[in-house]
Amino acid sequence: MPGASLQNQLEEIASAAAAIATAPAARLAELKVELLGRKAGRLTEVLRGLPALDPAERREVGARANQIKQDIETAIERRERQLAQEAVRAVTMDGTMPARAVWRGALHPVTQVIDEICEIFREIGFTRITGPEVETEEYNFTKLNIPLDHPAADAHDTFYLSPGVLLRTHTSPMQARTMERYPPPIRVLVPGLAYRRDPFDPSHSPAFEQIEGLAVDEGISFVDFKAAIDFFVKRFFAPDTAVRFRPSYFPFVEPGAEVDIQCQVCKGSGCSTCKRTGFLEIMGAGMVHPAVFERCDLDSERYTGYAFGMGPARIAMLRYGIPDMRLLFQGDMRFLGQFVE
Repeated sequence: MPGASLQNQLEEIASAAAAIATAPAARLAELKVELLGRKAGRLTEVLRGLPALDPAERREVGARANQIKQDIETAIERRERQLAQEAVRAVTMDGTMPARAVWRGALHPVTQVIDEICEIFREIGFTRITGPEVETEEYNFTKLNIPLDHPAADAHDTFYLSPGVLLRTHTSPMQARTMERYPPPIRVLVPGLAYRRDPFDPSHSPAFEQIEGLAVDEGISFVDFKAAIDFFVKRFFAPDTAVRFRPSYFPFVEPGAEVDIQCQVCKGSGCSTCKRTGFLEIMGAGMVHPAVFERCDLDSERYTGYAFGMGPARIAMLRYGIPDMRLLFQGDMRFLGQFVE
């Protein structure tokens, strides 16, 4: 009977499958094709003979064939796992090889610089505050005495989100927000991100950290401003670091000044880093413009103050001799690992 013949073949296949349990990798691959191959596998040949059987025999032989197929597939999977585990155990370890370095988490160098700057100014009465990164034209420009037809307010320089709403181009809007919210005396430091349409190159980034400083009270003079900046420079860099104030123009201060420090590379003798001048610029600053006080409803006849803005990324580059600002943004652990304390 055809059914009996197929049953005998199935039992022979089941017997042959017993070799799977101890087969090496190469023999296992051969058994897989020999028993289950789609074209010439022994089980496939049996299944091709099912249509010639009567319905009762077809059900009986078909059920046995499916059971044997499942048993073979399970045995193959089990043996493959065993061979994989044996291969792992067979790998010998070389105890003389150096271990992989363990990466330790740490604050980013720019964050370290920001924290240190804030701590230095805290010693002379400054409080650290934060403000919104999405600003209005009123606070980013108008209240700071910057007209909206100024180049800084142009769409080529500023990221506008909608008419009158933008990503702040500096942390200076917190000058106005602070003076509107708190009565003098005021001494605040505002670290945070600012955004400008600058190219991403060795000295610029479209998103960068900035620190704004503001002091407002009765009787504050340019002497107080110079003393505060000189205190910061000598604490942050070195006690013998020379500081230079150059007249400059900023719409929200009058008089305004660029603050330069003695080049930390050549110590003032002149090199390529400082372009042979012996000095490097670290911030723009000056006495708060009376128009800014008036726009914030403060009496400019009664109150005076000073403001400054610095880029901690640039200051980190000066301190650590970093040649390219892009290194601070790339997340390269080989570079950042130098600043782990």
